Amino acid sequence: MFRRAFWFGAGAAAGVWATTKVNRKLRSLTPESLAARAADQAVAAGYRLRDFALDVRAGMAQRETELNEALGLTTPVDPAPDHPELPTRGTPRPLPGGPRRGLGTTHPYDRNEDH
Repeated sequence: MFRRAFWFGAGAAAGVWATTKVNRKLRSLTPESLAARAADQAVAAGYRLRDFALDVRAGMAQRETELNEALGLTTPVDPAPDHPELPTRGTPRPLPGGPRRGLGTTHPYDRNEDH
């Protein structure tokens, strides 16, 4: 009698366990769950890609420093030396011919609009 009760209980427990496992698997295969999982994986891939890009940039900067030291280029080169005849960086230069004059019309490319 106890033997039958034991096996009946063991079978019922196995049935409940299997039903729970199947229901979890079915819930994980719904479109909403699959979309959420795909979104999570895409975000994680983005983080890994960003970390990779930062590592590459750091390696590039380190290698550039090593090459500059090896070639003796440790002093920065000024791209715009101070010459009195050249305008300094950031100051607007006048256009040749001066401002446009017309009958109140403007050229389509003179407007501040993105095309």
